[in-house]
Amino acid sequence: MASDHNTRFFPAKRLEDFCAGALTALGLPEADAAVCATRMIEADLRGVDTHGIFRLNHYSQRIRAGGINLHPRVHAVRENAVTALVDGDNAMGHLVMTYATELAIRKAAESGLAWVGTFNGNHAGAGAIYSSMPLAHDMIGMYMTVANANHMAPWGGVELILGTNPISVAIPAGEEPPIVLDIATTMTSYGKVKLAAQKGESIPPGWMIDRQGQPLTDPRRSSEGLLVPMGGYKGYGLNVVIGMLAGVLNGAAFGRNVVDFNKDVAAINNSGHMIMAMRVDNFQPTEVFKRETDRVIREIRESRRMDNVDRIWLPGEMEHYRIRERLEKGIPLPPIVVENLGKLAGELNLSDRLE
Repeated sequence: MASDHNTRFFPAKRLEDFCAGALTALGLPEADAAVCATRMIEADLRGVDTHGIFRLNHYSQRIRAGGINLHPRVHAVRENAVTALVDGDNAMGHLVMTYATELAIRKAAESGLAWVGTFNGNHAGAGAIYSSMPLAHDMIGMYMTVANANHMAPWGGVELILGTNPISVAIPAGEEPPIVLDIATTMTSYGKVKLAAQKGESIPPGWMIDRQGQPLTDPRRSSEGLLVPMGGYKGYGLNVVIGMLAGVLNGAAFGRNVVDFNKDVAAINNSGHMIMAMRVDNFQPTEVFKRETDRVIREIRESRRMDNVDRIWLPGEMEHYRIRERLEKGIPLPPIVVENLGKLAGELNLSDRLE
């Protein structure tokens, strides 16, 4: 996040307590509110500022409109040793995905690997949060989801029928930070466009185009445009594959039946996600794998650079250091976000108004 002189820094614990307090005041059971708050602030610590506390006001709108089930029974409706299909019962997405990821880790611990799909869920925040959870168990994690609004057209089309459909993969390392890829299949997430609009900033050419294919750089006109897939038709192809595996396979929404949760806060989303966890020692001893991963990471980082480049970064490495920095210095929030959260705190009569 580009910080200006008005950006304020808050300790992660304070923001986590704030989120948990707000969600409890909105009617979530305390334990569920705590899980959601943890997942949200984990996104902020990584620097995924569009998927953390920034979303709290929007989640509160959905909860107040009756769009979220506050007392869900998240449970597996089909399962075997290596797969499960989880009914999220229209719970907060963070609860659904925490349940699904923990289930995948337990199954993988016993059977070597597990793939868990979900339906009837909601927006769950940043993908890397879930793909990274298996790392602590010496497992590789892979996460995919169908985004909660369609802002992209098929390659060559103009109808908004596809979302940002992100994928995240996490691979454990030894002494080095783990490899954690977390990308939308569009050039940017729609959250970044929304944040730019809130802050009165323009967006770079290449993020969005209008329906004539011309660059669109004013985020306030985003409703007139389409997000651009990364890598042209390749990003479009990957987007569709993710939609099939995280949406259609699970009986979740994909295509025209995706509810735009920005515009409709009451309708059930039927959001679909998937998580895979796989033990590294299926293939070789964990320590051998981690040592070799470290070697390759260093080889890539220390390879010859362009003249104007200070350092080659591996996927997830910047976030690794950002987590450390933000745990120490606090999480930066722009004035508009602090203001919106303060209003919410007032409405919910919270003791902390982030003043």
